Amino acid sequence: MTRGSGARPHSLRRQLWWWLVALHLAAMALTGLFSYQAYGRLIGIFMDEQMRLVADSYAAGAQAHRLQPLASQKALAAGAFVVQIWSADGRTLLASSWPSLGLPLQTQPGFSTVDWRTEGDDRWRVYTGAAADAAQQEPADRPRVQVVQSASFRQQRATHRALLESLPIVLLLPVSLLMLWLIVAAGSRSLREVARDVAAQDERNPAGLPVARVPEEIGPLVVAFNSLLARLRGALDTQRRFVQDAAHELRTPITAIGLQVENLRGLIPPGEAAQRFEQLEAGVRRAAHLTEQLLRLSREDAPPAVAGGAMAEDTDLAAVLRESVGQFMPLADRRRIDVGFDGPAGVRVPVPAAELRSIFDNLIDNAIRHAPEGSAVDVRLRGGAGRPVVVEVVDGGPGIPSELVGRVFDRFFRVPGAPAGGSGLGLAIAQSVGRRHGLQIELRNREDGPGLVAQVRLGGLGGVAAAA
Repeated sequence: MTRGSGARPHSLRRQLWWWLVALHLAAMALTGLFSYQAYGRLIGIFMDEQMRLVADSYAAGAQAHRLQPLASQKALAAGAFVVQIWSADGRTLLASSWPSLGLPLQTQPGFSTVDWRTEGDDRWRVYTGAAADAAQQEPADRPRVQVVQSASFRQQRATHRALLESLPIVLLLPVSLLMLWLIVAAGSRSLREVARDVAAQDERNPAGLPVARVPEEIGPLVVAFNSLLARLRGALDTQRRFVQDAAHELRTPITAIGLQVENLRGLIPPGEAAQRFEQLEAGVRRAAHLTEQLLRLSREDAPPAVAGGAMAEDTDLAAVLRESVGQFMPLADRRRIDVGFDGPAGVRVPVPAAELRSIFDNLIDNAIRHAPEGSAVDVRLRGGAGRPVVVEVVDGGPGIPSELVGRVFDRFFRVPGAPAGGSGLGLAIAQSVGRRHGLQIELRNREDGPGLVAQVRLGGLGGVAAAA
């Protein structure tokens, strides 16, 4: 199932961007978690050893009952030890460096973590000294020492260290995103160059794309595209040869039939037989015209090397238009159509005369065939001398329905109700030649009445030659 036209294109750069952000965030989280656990364990071991040493030193000191009080509440937040000296039986608090703590002596000696709500904190790390041991000949009245430290201090130190360890990854993230942007931009530049090469391809002879300047990962795609182009060239060549061969094979018998029909003209009696003969003669002329159009179309579709590779020449545009008008005067006289030309002399364009004739012959022929009998067809030339050159072929026919204007350049397409005799290839040939030389052909209905305006824009190519 194909995507709708409104679906947003998939962006490789955006995908890489978000994957890189996710990778950095995951690395930052893992680094912070590992640092928090490792540094927290290190701080815990170090501080526990310090607490044990402080407790042992006070337990053995002669002046154990004299303690220096803590200076302020901030000392606790900075990790200061609170020393409590208890009597040997653990019932009486003899001294404390922070009496307002009020934490009782723990029943089990050693390290423990105690929840005890006070003004400064509510969680504490506690080391409780053991009672006197008679086996080790310790005095029975030896006091018991308990050392207390804020557990939040340890947690804050571990968190601060984890954040410091994660900071380089955070700082590296914008640098990595910038590098990703530059790398993807450099890689997409080569893709844009390939896209421009594809857009500049000649549909009549698509050439292969260079593989050397694309990234290695994109190389297989370009190789596959070149293979597709090679198959397309083969299909186009086969189609072109078939059209040429078919047109060549048809031209000889149709020409012979036309001669035979011409020879029979004097033998046909007037009446219904003459009318039927005129219909037959019109059909033969149409078949001959179609054959010639097919031959011309196959030549126009051929690449320049096959078509002869004619070099651009400086052509008198007015002279070409007069020749085209003169060629169709017999047809115009039969249909009583007044064909006129208006334009300055000496306007020259760098397009071969044969190519210009191919365009204007088809446009003038189309105008005369569709114009009603007794009407007029005007060929107008404007511009030159540094101004854009424009040629208009104006008729008084029925015009083209607005919904069909975009289809009239399709091969073998004929507007419903069009007069007989056309092949549906004239406008397709004109457009093919115009594209090859950068000419713009536009069809629009007249605004001042019925009829069609076929406009050919030659851009700023024109110039007016000096008078001889």
